Order: sequence, then structure tokens, then C-alpha cells
Amino acid sequence: MNGHNMGLDGYLANAGNPMADGTAGAVTRGIMRLFHRHDIFGMAEVPLPNGRRADVMAVDGKGHILIVEIKCSRQDLLGDAKWTDYLDFCDRYFWAVPAGFDLMLFEGENLLPGRTGLICADQYDAEIIRPAPTQPLAAARRKAEILRFGRRASRRLMAMADPDYIREFTAT
Repeated sequence: MNGHNMGLDGYLANAGNPMADGTAGAVTRGIMRLFHRHDIFGMAEVPLPNGRRADVMAVDGKGHILIVEIKCSRQDLLGDAKWTDYLDFCDRYFWAVPAGFDLMLFEGENLLPGRTGLICADQYDAEIIRPAPTQPLAAARRKAEILRFGRRASRRLMAMADPDYIREFTAT
């Protein structure tokens, strides 16, 4: 997709590539820095059981799951009819956009401003414009998602520690 390697955890495969401000990669980096300051830790491009891929999935100190959907253009935002598919997999849902994005678009009822938060980010930092209300997941769903999250994080760390083994393993 757009020249990016989407194989084994596409974000990891593209780590270190140059980033231009206003791109999804730059916004992701700013979000991760913001979350770190709030004791929230996440990963980019996380596949979900329903076939969707969260741009950012993170876990806070209380075990709540956050999903962030990044939109870098008006067309991308208004053309996305599937974003509600993420709500079943998180306690809090955020939209994130690059600096300069028209934030008034997120006030439309079709984007559920009472259910979603809003983050504005660049490659250096991010700011929560509107906090996301908590909609608690069922305990069984949270447990399953936290386990899936932890295992994916471990696989990504293993790929960094031993990329040759991971390439051999996933090629078979």
C-alpha cells in the first residue's frame, strides 16, 4: 500500500523510513509520544479479529484498550464507512489528524462526537482536542484482546531481535 511493506507487521517493516509531516507515520509517532507521557503504550497497524486493522491500538495503566484511527485527508475521513467496526474492540476510540486538518468535520453526528475522542498530531507531538469517553468492553473481550495485543507485541520484539528467523518462519 503506497509502497509500504505490509508483510509481517507492516509498521515494523517500515520502521526507520523517512517521514514527512502530515503523513500517517508522522501522526502515529506524535500519538505514541503523547500516549507515553500518559502511561499508555501501543502499537501501530494492529489486525483485529473482524479483519480490520487499527492504525494504533494501545493499553493504559488500568488495562483499558484504546484504538486510534488516523485520517490525513478529508476524502479519507468522509469515505470511511467501516470505522464503527473498531468500536467492539476498544474501551476508548479516538480519531487522529495532522495539524491543520478541519476539526469541525468531527462534530458531525455521523462521526459520533459523543462516543469518540479527537487527537491532533505531527511527527513530534500530539494533543488531545476532545477526550474519548470510556465505553467498557465486556471482561471476556478485554481479556482476549489484551492477550492478543501482548502476543503481537512479543512477536514484533522477536522480529527485531532475530529478523532472519522470523523471515524464515513466516516464509514457510
